[in-house]
Amino acid sequence: MLKISLYGSVLLNGKSGFSCCSGNGMSKQNKKADGMTAITAQPGIMDIELYQSGSGHIEGVDNVIKLSSNENPLGPSEAAIKAYQNAAFSLHRYPSSDQASLRGAIGEVYGLDPNRVICGAGSDEIIAFLCQAFAGPGDEVIHTEHGFAMYRISTLAAGATPVEVCENERVTDVDAILDACNAKTKLVFIANPNNPTGTMIGEADLARLADGMPKQAILVLDGAYAEYVEGYDGGAALVEQRENVFMTRTFSKLYGLGSLRVGWGYGPAALVDVLNRIRGPFNLSQSALDAAEAALRDIEYTNHCRRENEKWRAWLANGLSELGVPSDVSQANFVLARFANQEEAENCDAYLQTQGLVVRRVAGYKLPNALRITVGDESACRQVVHAVRNFKAGAA
Repeated sequence: MLKISLYGSVLLNGKSGFSCCSGNGMSKQNKKADGMTAITAQPGIMDIELYQSGSGHIEGVDNVIKLSSNENPLGPSEAAIKAYQNAAFSLHRYPSSDQASLRGAIGEVYGLDPNRVICGAGSDEIIAFLCQAFAGPGDEVIHTEHGFAMYRISTLAAGATPVEVCENERVTDVDAILDACNAKTKLVFIANPNNPTGTMIGEADLARLADGMPKQAILVLDGAYAEYVEGYDGGAALVEQRENVFMTRTFSKLYGLGSLRVGWGYGPAALVDVLNRIRGPFNLSQSALDAAEAALRDIEYTNHCRRENEKWRAWLANGLSELGVPSDVSQANFVLARFANQEEAENCDAYLQTQGLVVRRVAGYKLPNALRITVGDESACRQVVHAVRNFKAGAA
């Protein structure tokens, strides 16, 4: 049975946050933003830890290889670049408010109903919409212990209570989630494949989770890395079959458009209708919409990127394993390299930086003995393995 311990102290709104592990830090319920006196933030907001993005800079080092943000090392397709450039001639025009062209392309490529697609500034915005629309004070939102940080952040921003559930050896535990569900549960977020672990669960487990949740709860399948899994629909079939499943996707990873911030969601018509009522009319620029559509339609390039990632992901994982640095089988575009302890992980990271290699420490995701390493191109992967080999040999 799942045991959930109180997360820190009582939050601003008088409810408790929950965590599967103790020692995650204390609530900042009495903290005020700098400069605030009688002016106070809404309950939950001052409990949000600022999101830490992957670094791309090393002081005093030129030609840095950034492997900290799970970006596509091959970049966007030429078609996307051309579409973005062409959009420059219409910068004086407002973008499409209904985003019908991109939604239509998504429907065409993925075989979905475009009327049930909603677009956002990255899938992050869709996640925020879901929390804003369906969770609030007195409600609970479930996520797993190594889940994406934005689940907790968006939950607190909506005034709801985040409930953290333990994973099973860095894999989503369906039974633990079902045990955590109750009458207060409004949303359950699952990243599949998960970030930063790279693991995923099968469609049978996803269906069992959707069927076992309380009737008032929505299962959100975050498919930011779904395109890296050959034959996986990101949960689309479950969405079609059920009224309580919603999926999110992004153009930031495989499609190589991270700087344009384009994401989308797909769900039952009733849920999408709710989200569209809080979506800003011009939340995506026309250049972003055009580039995303062009990237989506360049299927040959997308398949090429997927094959290259699969090839060098396996090579990188095997190379690290031979050096005594294991990882779970990743289904994404990164490898979670596990070291003997936190000290070794941090020392290895420090050495990699001296070699111009920036990877991601994930202690904030409760994985202090691990480094998340984006799958780069051939040169980058070879440099990582070479550097870790030298580190293990005592070069540091």
